[in-house]
Amino acid sequence: MINTEAKHVQVGALSHPGMTGKNNEDRYAIQGYRLSSSNATPVTFAVVCDGIGGNKSGELAADLAVEKILHTVNNSFGDRPLKTMLTALHAANEAIYSTAQQAQSYRGMGATVAMVWIESKRLFTTTIGDTRIYLIREKGIRQVSTDHTWVQEAIASGKISRDEAENHPNAHVIRRYLGAPMVPAADQRLNLRKGESDEDALANQGVELWAGDIVLVCTDGLTDHVADKEIVEVLHRHRRKLQPTVEALVKLACDRGGKDNITVVIMQIPENKNPLAQLLEKLT
Repeated sequence: MINTEAKHVQVGALSHPGMTGKNNEDRYAIQGYRLSSSNATPVTFAVVCDGIGGNKSGELAADLAVEKILHTVNNSFGDRPLKTMLTALHAANEAIYSTAQQAQSYRGMGATVAMVWIESKRLFTTTIGDTRIYLIREKGIRQVSTDHTWVQEAIASGKISRDEAENHPNAHVIRRYLGAPMVPAADQRLNLRKGESDEDALANQGVELWAGDIVLVCTDGLTDHVADKEIVEVLHRHRRKLQPTVEALVKLACDRGGKDNITVVIMQIPENKNPLAQLLEKLT
């Protein structure tokens, strides 16, 4: 693929260390591409990682993950998004695990990851861990990724209810992360409808987004403090302007304690507006 300075979707992004004085172990990157010199189809790729480990090793793990993932995507042909993202995860996992073996202080470091690949209007995703991907359409919001946590597994198996999960002591026990001795299973289910099977969710990859659709990627520093419906309320309060929205969401999480690092990335398919509506928006 060929790197481009411009992205074909609208973007807003912000990362904040939170309010507890800890280092920011979140990392993100957003890159625009066109498929090739002979194919101008645009691609916008985003990756968000939440480092695990402390003592700066979590920062290193997240740095390595973003670096290796971007390197793999940069050097791909762009014709197989899901396969490319899996290859990128393998490279990132190997880099983190091998680095962790070099010093005792690095042992146990890792990172969660969420990747979003938007090719023209087609959406592809891959996740490991509890960094989330949401799809926001008009006034509705849906988490299209699945948390790889003890709590989510317990809910799925019927051991606990969603209400019991809210303040459960195992709420942040991660089941999958980059940096493990064996490459963890990547999740490429794209959950668009309630109750759909895993096979249906996998088949949703490449779904065409609508004009105005928003894809939001965030670490748990946001969702620990801000409910899904509040995300939509903030978005509409700021008239769907993306950078003011991410800044407001981060501030809201910080105002409520900001107990973890907070990273929010928003990408929107441009809305089809008539020239008068565009002019009025610029004047307000």
